Amino acid sequence: MAYIKADERLDITDVVCPVTFVKTKVALEEMEEGQILQVHLNDGEPVQNVPRSVKDEGHRILKLEENDDGTYELFIRKVGE
Repeated sequence: MAYIKADERLDITDVVCPVTFVKTKVALEEMEEGQILQVHLNDGEPVQNVPRSVKDEGHRILKLEENDDGTYELFIRKVGE
């Protein structure tokens, strides 16, 4: 898959669920439709819950990529409200 250029980046490795999704949702709300948010998140609950919750909100998951250190990069395209 081609490299995805993110418009905004968010690191939520320092917070736990449900704050992980809340921070992601707030970041998306501040963005324009069609922009891409790159979220840096931990394994476990965040990587299970954040993508699902984002999808439930109607946004598009472009890619979920595991890093060498066990964290993940989640790429989300904002879909208009």
